[in-house]
Amino acid sequence: MKTLTALFAATALTVTAGLAQADVRPDQIEGLLKSGAVMPFEKLNAAALAKHAGATIHDTELDHNNSGVLVYEVDLTDTAGKKFEVKLDAKTGAVLEDKLDT
Repeated sequence: MKTLTALFAATALTVTAGLAQADVRPDQIEGLLKSGAVMPFEKLNAAALAKHAGATIHDTELDHNNSGVLVYEVDLTDTAGKKFEVKLDAKTGAVLEDKLDT
């Protein structure tokens, strides 16, 4: 019974942590773009691709980080087949993180 309780507690914590860093809902994006809280995605994609010339974008997400800042995450593969995750400040386009995705 203790194992079952621990399992439920761990699951609840995992779900709660996921909600704290939830993706921005699609119905919110248009308003964020119009207000200037998020720069156009084409510019954000270009900033990510500038870090890895010739790369291909596979996925993007718009999230809030732990500080509440909107972060645009880009998953891409470079010409050598290496996968990278580039995180950008969604308002300014500044690169926050550029890491090899292992």
